[in-house]
Amino acid sequence: MGIRRANIEDADGIAKAHVDSWKTTYKGIIPDDFLNGLSYEDRTELWKQNIIREDNYVIIVENVQGKIVGFADAWKRETNIEENTCDLTSIYLLEEYQGIGIGRALMKELFIHFKKMGYSKIFVDVLEDNKTKYSYEYYGAKFIKNVQIKIGGKVLDESKYEWHSVDDVLAKL
Repeated sequence: MGIRRANIEDADGIAKAHVDSWKTTYKGIIPDDFLNGLSYEDRTELWKQNIIREDNYVIIVENVQGKIVGFADAWKRETNIEENTCDLTSIYLLEEYQGIGIGRALMKELFIHFKKMGYSKIFVDVLEDNKTKYSYEYYGAKFIKNVQIKIGGKVLDESKYEWHSVDDVLAKL
């Protein structure tokens, strides 16, 4: 397994990991018709745009065959108006690569980036029914509030969390 910064040629592989991981991670949470409607082509275009954004830090993890099996990214959301902060915007892995420490490694790479950038606080949004929130809590994320969002016509609760110390998270990772 290897983690590296994404480049534009990775957009297709990221898109496949994105769609496939959403279909397993959010099964029973997000409506099936929405998940079944996700397309590799649309997500490839999205990831091309995400990768070329100067303010977006995108990393991938490849298996030994060079296939992208997961990714993570971080950038400051438009709704984040606090100075010297950033958002952990995604960490996704194909189901067969979950639970073996790869997500933790991706998170560590993001927090190393946050430290290099000098951020004082990091935010993350996670669907209330997504078990990943427990990992974030384990690494010290503090719950702020729930908001309601709509995906695929279904109203879902999304939990907002924050970390107050990049160094504390890195010490635990």
